Amino acid sequence: MSLSWSLGLAVALLCGTMGPLPLTALAPENEVPLRPTTWLLEDKVTPIHLPKGKTRRFYFTLKRKSPSMSLTVSPCGAPIDWSLAARTLKDKPPKNLQWSSKKSMPEVWWRGPGTEAKLHSYTGNSADTYTGPTYAPASIYILRLKSQEQDTSASVYLHDGPGSAGPFPKLPSDPRVHTFGVGLTSVTLSWNPSTSVTQPSHGVRHPYDYCVLVNRNHNYRSLCAAREGLKREREREGRREKKDKQRKEAVWPILKDWWWQQWDTFGELQSSASAVSEDVGQLGCTCRGVESVCTVSELLPDTQYYFDVFVIDRLNGTSAAYTGTFARTHEEAQPAVIALKEGEPRVALLQDGRSSSGSSSSGSGSSTGSSASSRQQGATMFSFRPRGWQQNGLLTLQSCNGTQKVTVVVTSRGKVLSTQEVGDQLAQIWLQGAPSYLIRLEVAGAAATTGRARAPSGTSRIAVKIQASSAYHRQAAPALPATLQIKSFNKLRTCSSVTLAWMGTEERSLYCVYRRRLPDNGGKRGAGRGNADRCPGPESRPDSERVLCKYFQELNPRRAVTTAVIAGLEPGASYVLDVYLMRRWGLPIKYHSKTVRTRREC
Repeated sequence: MSLSWSLGLAVALLCGTMGPLPLTALAPENEVPLRPTTWLLEDKVTPIHLPKGKTRRFYFTLKRKSPSMSLTVSPCGAPIDWSLAARTLKDKPPKNLQWSSKKSMPEVWWRGPGTEAKLHSYTGNSADTYTGPTYAPASIYILRLKSQEQDTSASVYLHDGPGSAGPFPKLPSDPRVHTFGVGLTSVTLSWNPSTSVTQPSHGVRHPYDYCVLVNRNHNYRSLCAAREGLKREREREGRREKKDKQRKEAVWPILKDWWWQQWDTFGELQSSASAVSEDVGQLGCTCRGVESVCTVSELLPDTQYYFDVFVIDRLNGTSAAYTGTFARTHEEAQPAVIALKEGEPRVALLQDGRSSSGSSSSGSGSSTGSSASSRQQGATMFSFRPRGWQQNGLLTLQSCNGTQKVTVVVTSRGKVLSTQEVGDQLAQIWLQGAPSYLIRLEVAGAAATTGRARAPSGTSRIAVKIQASSAYHRQAAPALPATLQIKSFNKLRTCSSVTLAWMGTEERSLYCVYRRRLPDNGGKRGAGRGNADRCPGPESRPDSERVLCKYFQELNPRRAVTTAVIAGLEPGASYVLDVYLMRRWGLPIKYHSKTVRTRREC
């Protein structure tokens, strides 16, 4: 160490005796420049990443005889501060420099004596262009950019000479997007064509496109801002989904905190610069060529949307944004909403796109127990408000007759929670987390059958039984039996009794058995009529038909089989036996009817 210091001192004394030290000798060999040196390229769109609170500097020089210059800065969403200054040295630095390799030309201009003049400054999130004469022949220009709010990006375009548009498409004098028409699920837009499309310079036609971006948040001032905004939205949704998923799993806190730190830094590691074509594809823009009229369809009714139009130059990879607009689609004509009372079953009738509903009667089937209290075109609407602070409920539905299915859509506050088709099997929909629910019933595939001939009213009507009840202290819908078949044992059949078996559930429930004697001359036809309508419940059966009721529970679903002996029957008689699963929540479950016949002689 002492030897190196002595050698350095000797060299310094020797140089001092030879004459005055040049400017380069004032800086030690291991000095690092104060600012990173980045040259700004001419006639090229340069994407720049701006960390929050950090100033980035870019340098450039112009040709000697350049009369003017233009500089365009386009922020990507967040407001930025940028300024342009020109620095002129009193003495031009020598061409042959003996400086350290760690020195740079802008550092020479910065350290040398001279003056700096501020040419332009701007603060905001809109594209801004400076156009003016060159400052001095021996000058270096310094562009400073800074983002105060958040990490963002911007693009810079430098042009040496007259003219300021460069490769960017030109907007018309009125760059606003106009709403031409608004419908239930569509909006028609129009705008004035770009002068770059209608009046190409030098007779050269570039491949231009008009691209329309639709979102439900706000308008964007540039295609880059739209990309950054939607990227942050996707990242927030990703974090929210990860949090919801990890709440359900047992994860060590240290590991979970580490994972989220990695996820949060993932967005910062991604490159903010991408091609315009990739932006258009990722954002889901609809490009219409050079047509200045566009109809956006497949929108939701009664929803506000924001529309932005960008003119894209495919050759240069640049774009320009029109002044966006917004519109709200028309509200859908809602039918009358019928409030479902706690635990009260109702029957909805759907027929040829028309529907009616009524309360189920205790002494009749679905066809006679459905008084048409309201008729609407399209669908039947119900509402239900569960009781209790947990806001949990169970919705049960079953098609009473026919083979065509019914579509059930459950929404809350405009958000679709569940969509399900209901057929001959009982359907359960678990309601959770909302103070009220809107239930919509319509015939499945009704739109496809609109043009068909109308069938007779006796065969086209579909009845659906529906019930909603609050489920206190439950976390999911109750379990259903594995099968609804009833088995009878021929060896255990006597002249006055039969033995039945059916599958139960792991929950303690009440099972009731009903019998109905068939006429001696038409047992088969009578049994068929019993299966035609599946909606009548045990409340519609007379008390004389009830044979027994029993509680049953088996924690093992595979062994959940219970039996019952039905006694007091007449010899040689045919009976239809029905088993109902009586539940605290939801509609009773009716097993498939079983026809049995007792022995004539014993």
